[in-house]
Amino acid sequence: MSIKAFIRGALVVLLCQTVAVGGALAADRATKEEAKAMAEDAAAYYEEHGEAAFDVFTNGDMFKDRDLYVFMMDLKGTMVAHGQNPSLIGRDTIGLRDPSGKAFIQEFVAVEDKAWVSYQWQNPTTGGVDDKVSYIINVGDYVLGVGAYE
Repeated sequence: MSIKAFIRGALVVLLCQTVAVGGALAADRATKEEAKAMAEDAAAYYEEHGEAAFDVFTNGDMFKDRDLYVFMMDLKGTMVAHGQNPSLIGRDTIGLRDPSGKAFIQEFVAVEDKAWVSYQWQNPTTGGVDDKVSYIINVGDYVLGVGAYE
């Protein structure tokens, strides 16, 4: 076997591994449609169970899937449930800004019905700060959301 053939073969193997790993990472990420569906399911669950849903969203597994989780806050921006970071519960997050300076919590609480809000947030899967879009639903005295990383 010539050195050129060996290098060409090695490059093909590396390319195949890169594509396979990239595909696996993409499969681990949820889609916007899945985020929206989980948010709608969570809103229905909250409507049926009231504030008891806060504990389920935070500590249960029912509303967690890969990088999807439910977060919920009152209309003043105080976090009442967070499926990925329970240490945020009880915290006033209204002044929180993403790394670009966007006051995304203010956008969340301004949602009157349902809306998509784009911002940057730490991805629990990668540990990095990534672009994210969350489907926010106003459920009366609270808003809840589920986001997908882009």
